[in-house]
Formats: sequence, structure tokens, C-alpha cells
Amino acid sequence: MRTIHVKTDGYEAAAAALKRAPLDGDARLEEAVRGIIDDVRERGDEALLALGRRFDCPTMDGLEVTPQEWDSAHDQVESALKHAVESAANNITAFHEKQRRASWMDVQEGRVTGQLIRPLDRVGLYIPGGLAVYPSSVLMCALPARVAGVPHLVMCSPCGKDGTLHPLVLFAAQVAGINQIFKCGGAGAVAAMAFGTQSIPAVDKIAGPGNAYVTLAKKMLWGIVDIDMLAGPSEVCVVADEGANPVFAAADMLTQAEHEADTAAYLITPSADFAETVRRELDRQMETLPRRDILRRSLAEHGAIVVTESLDQAFELVNVCAPEHLALMVRDPFAALGSIKNAGAILMGDYSPQTLGDYYAGPSHTLPTSGTARFASPLNVDTFLKKSSYIYYSPEALRQAAPTLEQFAAAEGFDAHVRAVRLRQERL
Repeated sequence: MRTIHVKTDGYEAAAAALKRAPLDGDARLEEAVRGIIDDVRERGDEALLALGRRFDCPTMDGLEVTPQEWDSAHDQVESALKHAVESAANNITAFHEKQRRASWMDVQEGRVTGQLIRPLDRVGLYIPGGLAVYPSSVLMCALPARVAGVPHLVMCSPCGKDGTLHPLVLFAAQVAGINQIFKCGGAGAVAAMAFGTQSIPAVDKIAGPGNAYVTLAKKMLWGIVDIDMLAGPSEVCVVADEGANPVFAAADMLTQAEHEADTAAYLITPSADFAETVRRELDRQMETLPRRDILRRSLAEHGAIVVTESLDQAFELVNVCAPEHLALMVRDPFAALGSIKNAGAILMGDYSPQTLGDYYAGPSHTLPTSGTARFASPLNVDTFLKKSSYIYYSPEALRQAAPTLEQFAAAEGFDAHVRAVRLRQERL
């Protein structure tokens, strides 16, 4: 794991260590994804079943989750897990309820302008699956859409080798109000939701995390369908002063690094002693975790410790990094909050681990990655809304505005625009 000292290695070296490479298409990957998209567009369900038999369940014979599978899932989940899902759902819903927005109208003499805010009609959610189990992603993607008022939610997720989805995922889908679930994954699922097939309805927007195939398919199909974001591998940045707890700092770095080997974990601190203590603590904690091989690769290939000349400089570098997750482990995190411009989710203080944000606190854990927090936001209610502006002018109001309108239109060389105003003036 690299250590960069700003004083000796330079600010630019530190900034470079904290930046992730953008999503660039690998030629072979692009060709494979394009082939899958074209196949699904042409053959629909037949292509999806072939992909499912190849990658998921060899005996797969249907796409949609049946009512019997829904009912069976509810019975298989133990009460304690049901309570955990329902408690998290309550927090997620309550947080997003505060983001509700209303249409508005501005009325002045002879003029009315306003904005209509409406939910999308149908949204598709991609939830990773197969060997993995992500009920939290179901809640984090579906509940903001529900609060926004989306009437129809379609979910796609790859099934296991037995041709079923995990009962806990199906129970979370029930709690979140998913209307239809289909057992398909990867780029094929994204294409199916974009174009529609014999079974899967076309949607207006696709949201949810996925692997490189899913992300690239979303990128290729944007314009045919809207997408939430291009989410890359997960990342965490811990900013700590000398008073922080090194055990907690190391634990939070490992929290994200255990996802997969291409996850990034960063520590930025003005204390060289603290940095060295965290390095030792990372080694100690890794040895006790079952995913230690993934953790070692993640930290070795994508991890970095940056020792700054001041805490203010640490905040500057956070904004350069624009991390998906920021753990703010400083004496007064609320005072420091004003210095943070670019971050997806900010976990503040020693007792706000990322686990809270991933499962329970309320904000969605679907977050901008790879530095895109410079311009992008976490998945939220607005993700699932569309806006239309409207204008009404009375005859007198148009007469007053006519000279300005004609000047603009003439300056841009649009004679028909000028005529549209003059014809109305003549009528008056």
C-alpha cells in the first residue's frame, strides 16, 4: 500500500494517488456487450433464456418470478431478518420523504410561468445476484422511487444455480413494493428493460449497481432509456486527525475494500504517526477476516495513505478525490463539513461506520463513484422525477414583450420567430 507525504513527494503526487481511472471501454468487453444488446433486441425472451442457461441456471425455463415463489420467500425468511429489513425500509422511506417536491406556479400581471413535477411511469431496477445476496440494494433503489410516486417498478436480477432468487431478496422486494421481478442479469437484463421483450416491459429509466457488463450496457443504451449513473468499483476515503481512533479508521477502510479487489481505500491525515498506526492495524485486522485475499489485493493495487501538511490540505485533497464514501474522523466533524464539496456519502465521527450508510440510516447507498461526486449526486427522489415548464401570456403581456422578442429572434437570424410574434401583434 502506497504512502505519499505531501511535504516530500509533492501535492500533485498525492492528488494523482487519490484519483481513479474513468470508465473506459475495453474493446473486447464493448464487443461482447454490444453483441448481447443486439441479440436481446432481436430475439427478446429467447436470448435472455439462452444467457440464463449459460451463466446462471442450466435448466432455466422461465423469466418472471411467480406468485408461488413470492409466497414461498416470505415463509422462508426468519422473523429477525424480516424485522431488520422492515426497520431499514422505514428509515430509508422517512429520509426520502423529506426530499419530496411539488409543482409550482408564479403568477404576475398577465403572465403565468410554472413547473410541473411528475414521477416517471415505469422504472427498471437492476439488482446484482447469482451467488451474491443484496436485499439492501433492493430497498435503497426501490424506496426512493416509491416515494417519488413511480407507479410501476420492474426488477431484474440473476438467479442462482437452482433457478431461484434468494428468499431475502424477494422479501425485500415485497417490502419495497416491486411490481414485477425477472430472473435475468448482466447486459442482457439492461437491454431487456431498455427495449422491452415478450415478457419484460420497456422502462423509462434503469437504476441500480452492477458489474462492468451492466455498467457498459447502461452507458451504451443511454438515450434509448435514462439511467441513474455509471457506478464503478466502490471506494472509501478516511480523513482523520491525530485524535481519531486508528482501529476504527482501519475497520472503515476494510469495510469497502472487502467488496472486490478493484475497490479503492484511502487514508488522508496530517499525522505521520497516525498513518503508520493505521497501516499496522490494517495488517492486523485483515488476518482475522475471511476475505483477506481480496483485501490484500485491494489495498496493494488501489489503496493509498496520504500524509498532508495540515488538516485543511487534507480537506482540499478530499475534494480532489471526490470519494463515494467519506469517513470524517476529526474532532469536530460538523465544523469540517463546510470544507467538503465533493463526496457521495459523508459518515461523520467515530461512531458512524459505513455499515450504517450501507444498510440502515436512510440515505441511499447507490452513490457516485470514480470521482463523479464532483458533479453527480446519490440516488434520490429527484432521480425518478421529470419536470415540465409551462408559460401563459395574456395579449397585453405579449405586446409588452414583443420588441424584446423580435430583437432576439432577428439577432439570431430566425425570421419565422419574428413573424410568429408580429402576426399576433397584427391580430391585436
